[in-house]
Amino acid sequence: MEQTATLLSLITFPEIDPVIFSIGPVHIRWYGLAYVMGILLGWRYARRLVENGRLWPQAGSRMTALDMDDFLIWATIGIVAGGRIGYILFYDFAAVAANPVRALEIWNGGMSFHGGLLGTLAAMILFARKRQIPLFNLFDVVCAVVPVGLFFGRLANFINAELWGKLTDMPWAVVFPTGGPFPRHPTQLYEAGLEGLLLLAVLAWLIHRRDALKRPGLVSGVFVSGYALARIFVEFFREPDAQIGYLAGGWLTMGMLLSLPMLAVGLWAIATSRSRAGSPARSPA
Repeated sequence: MEQTATLLSLITFPEIDPVIFSIGPVHIRWYGLAYVMGILLGWRYARRLVENGRLWPQAGSRMTALDMDDFLIWATIGIVAGGRIGYILFYDFAAVAANPVRALEIWNGGMSFHGGLLGTLAAMILFARKRQIPLFNLFDVVCAVVPVGLFFGRLANFINAELWGKLTDMPWAVVFPTGGPFPRHPTQLYEAGLEGLLLLAVLAWLIHRRDALKRPGLVSGVFVSGYALARIFVEFFREPDAQIGYLAGGWLTMGMLLSLPMLAVGLWAIATSRSRAGSPARSPA
């Protein structure tokens, strides 16, 4: 292993500046661009899904492209606020409690997907109630497009040389400038492939080939449970957060723990989607 690791240490991390360009004191970073690209491309895809009447039951989606335009702002706030608050609560609470100003330092730690998911969930519930949109219809559209953002976000994690994996002698291992001199699993790319590309393809196939949007909650359930399974799998190769480490047994991580409820909720949504298919879509009270 040591000889192999020494050989593989020649496979160094590609020199990619996290800053794309600067305008005076303003720095445009790949991480920020990933958020913008994910949100905008997801929005465009969501509009196409809503406008395609063939994909929906006879009553339609009861959403319009204008609804998706307006929800873009709600989703952005939910993602950013939820992602940051989630990171603080799940991964950095002690440090922020000791120094509350750290909560505003998004460059120290960044964002949490699970927090962003909860923030987006709150935004969807409030928006659906305001617009009298069937809640599971909105859930399904949003969940169908989230993998787009996950793909770009994980690529940005790779460019930033963060959230890397454990030591390995696999031929595709990467030596990260922030991860010591030995090769590691590029777990950001694993997640980009599983949570991003694969999940996007599975959901698109279900929507366009299996009429999944005609069973409210099916797309949501497949996304939530699919993400949970992908995240739990990758966590076995990913280095745990230094400030937390393993929660138990030398293998249980915070990412796994937060994904287990997602798996349960996703399986429930899949199991109950057929019962919602034949009932009239109801708007949230």
